[in-house]
Amino acid sequence: MPTARGVKKDRAAKNANSRNKNANWRNETAAALGVANKTAPEPQATTTTDKWRTKTLMSRPGFLIRRLYQIHVSISAEECAAETITPVQYSVLASLDQSGAIDQATLSRAVALDRTSVADIVTRLERRRLLKRRVSPHDRRMMLSELTNQGRALLKRLEAASARAH
Repeated sequence: MPTARGVKKDRAAKNANSRNKNANWRNETAAALGVANKTAPEPQATTTTDKWRTKTLMSRPGFLIRRLYQIHVSISAEECAAETITPVQYSVLASLDQSGAIDQATLSRAVALDRTSVADIVTRLERRRLLKRRVSPHDRRMMLSELTNQGRALLKRLEAASARAH
């Protein structure tokens, strides 16, 4: 009996062969007709997209949001450089300060990062003794992260710097 992986490989190979046959057919047909092999022309831009394309980057909200983020990260990094803490690490500590002991999934949602990234950050902060992890008393499979006194002291020292960055 074929495995799921084998079926996927066979399907992918058939799709690739089909694409190659179609490309060959187009090339042969174009050569037989004496027509240059060109892709279909790009559809004409509508008036709305023409207006959008001619706008400067400084008038586009997406660009401005990205620039704002870059500027904020730069200012935050500069303000927190003395404590050697990144803006993301600060967010994790601040979230734990507000919530108390929480699991990694809840923490990742609180700081809008994937769980793998949060796990790396938590490991680094734990090594610095800014937070500690312990097994949840309600679910032995779950680890809870919480601030240590050193973590609270660091947040206290960074209050003014954080306020300036924000």
